[in-house]
Formats: sequence, C-alpha cells, structure tokens
Amino acid sequence: MFRISTCGVLPNVLVICNGMTVGAAPFRQQHSSPLESQYDRLYPGHIPTNPIQKALLAVGSGLAALQNPYRHDMVAVLGETTGHLALVRLRDQMKNDPEGSTILRERPRIRLSTLDLAHMATLPDGSFGREYLRFLEENRVTPDSRADVKFVDNEELAYVIQRYREVHDLLHTLLGMPTNMLEVAVKWFEAAQTGLPMCVLGATLGPLRLSSSRLQTLATSLGPWALRSGRRARCVLSIFYERRWDQSLEELREELDIEPPPLVVTATKEKAAANAETELVS
Repeated sequence: MFRISTCGVLPNVLVICNGMTVGAAPFRQQHSSPLESQYDRLYPGHIPTNPIQKALLAVGSGLAALQNPYRHDMVAVLGETTGHLALVRLRDQMKNDPEGSTILRERPRIRLSTLDLAHMATLPDGSFGREYLRFLEENRVTPDSRADVKFVDNEELAYVIQRYREVHDLLHTLLGMPTNMLEVAVKWFEAAQTGLPMCVLGATLGPLRLSSSRLQTLATSLGPWALRSGRRARCVLSIFYERRWDQSLEELREELDIEPPPLVVTATKEKAAANAETELVS
C-alpha cells in the first residue's frame, strides 16, 4: 500500500498528503526484477514506478496541490508523473539548439554551491546576475529549495525537468515577477512555453485565489503579456544562464524575444498592496 502523509518518501511507503491511502505495490521489493534493477541505476534517488503507480501518484499529488498550492513537493510529483510528452518535446528542442545541446551534454546545476554570489554582488545594476541576486534577496528564496527528481523513468528527461525547476527563479528575474500571488503570470508563461500539465493546471486554477484587483491586473495586462511571450520566446531551457550573468537583463530579454513586463511589480510593492487589501477587508 502507498500511504499518503506529509513526511516524505520512505523506502516502501509513498507519502503525499494527510489522511489519504492509495493501494499499489511497494516501490522496492527485497528481490527486485531485472527491469527494476535497471531503473534503480538510472540516476541517484530514482524510484521506478509502473503506469498504474504513476496515475495514483498523479491523482494524490494533484489533490494535495489543489488543497495547498504551496506544497511544492506535491507540485513536483505531479510534474514528474504527468509531463512525459512535454518533457520529450522540450528535450528535442534543447537538442536542436546549439546552446541547449551543450547544456544536455554538460548537465550544469544551479545550486548555491555552484553560484558565485560574491561575484554577482559586484555586477552592475541591470545585469542579469545582479538582478537575479536581488530577486533571491528580496524574496528570501534559495535555488537549493528545488526538489530532486524521483519518478521520471528516463535519465535524460529527468535532467530536463530538474533543469526546468532550477531555472524557475531565473524566469522570475527575466519576467520581472516576484514570488507572490501574481506568480500565476509566471505559470501562464511557463504553460505556453513548456506545455507541462502541472503548469497548465497552475495557470488555470491560480487565478481562483486572486483578489478582484489582482485578477483584473492579470486578465487585462500581465496574463496576455505572459501568454504572448511564452508562445514566441526561445526555449528558456536552452539558455546557459550560468554563462550569462554579466549580460544585461534587457539584452537577454531581447535575445529570447521576451517583452519587458507591462508593469513593474516588486516584492515590496506587492507586500504593501496585500497589507492594504487586508485592512480593507478587516
């Protein structure tokens, strides 16, 4: 049985959300089959699953994510169990791009251990590296918060979705969007750009949690801009961002064919707006 709870993934128990149990065979048996042994060697942390198990995982993680959209672990499981076709398309786009194929070959990771934050701090305002560092500081986020892939049964596709997760904060910088309720604009961009079902789900259901003022901003300004930019931009996974820190943000947007945001939204401004809405309600 897969027991769904909030504690993480155990060797023979899949943990997703409180109070839900899904029946299936355990991930790992004492005597694994040759196919399971082959899957076990795909990449560190990989957990082999069959189609039925993936379907159960998708349903359980989807329900948990709907209940609490901030359960990033559940969003991660949903992405891994539903995104195969989109990941194949993204992988092929990367292979057909000189920079993207280099990324697939070298497999860079965006982690605190691989970033030179001291160097980024010396870069001029407006440079991609300096603005990314500013985003991390203002929103109090870290690239190390991205979960490792577990349920993708293809090593190359596993790297593609890992890369997607690790460039997510870079997309915030490219799009000029902080991590707040208007993050749904980033999901609209990602849905149009990647076609990943979890992004489409987030883009569809995210607006339901917005206030009327934010919803109007999304519908009339940020949403159309995000969809338009996502459809026509170069594949954002095919950019070797680690070699672009010195490049100006404006120049990088032009290269990727991403329009500047129609309005400037900072973490400080959005927090003030949220506080004002709270006062009006109370």
